[in-house]
Amino acid sequence: MLASNPADLAERLKPSARLLGLDIGTKTIGLALSDAGRVIASPLETIRRTKFTKDAETLRAIIDKQGVGGLVLGLPVNMDGSEGPRCQSVRQFAANLDKLMPDLPMTFWDERLSTAAVTRTLLEADASRKRRAELVDKLAAAYILQGALDSLRQRMVSADLTASLKR
Repeated sequence: MLASNPADLAERLKPSARLLGLDIGTKTIGLALSDAGRVIASPLETIRRTKFTKDAETLRAIIDKQGVGGLVLGLPVNMDGSEGPRCQSVRQFAANLDKLMPDLPMTFWDERLSTAAVTRTLLEADASRKRRAELVDKLAAAYILQGALDSLRQRMVSADLTASLKR
């Protein structure tokens, strides 16, 4: 089930359910996993894409093994805020996944500059080209997921503050 934003996603989750972040590319899918408290995103792995059915089976196995309760999919919005063919591809991937896993809540998160930020960090760490290629997708997924987790935490803090001010 597609949630309109991370807050809607969070409302549909069990208290200790983890989130899985996805950086969906044409050749790979980078994965990152949150902790049960949904505070920290950690890079998990990179899946080499084949056919959708096989990719979905691989994701289902990871979801079951890791106790994942929801997905955050990076949406590759253009710098001007418009959506191009890559966004359409990610949205179609989500729609297909939703048909196979209708009880799994998922949402999109703007992933603009995630790969660039991760690549810059790897360059600063003097990682070799080969090492950067091995890490960039799952680190981008962690960057995407961390952004969504930070947004959720900020909303909770704001809600708590508003509630305490009303008392």
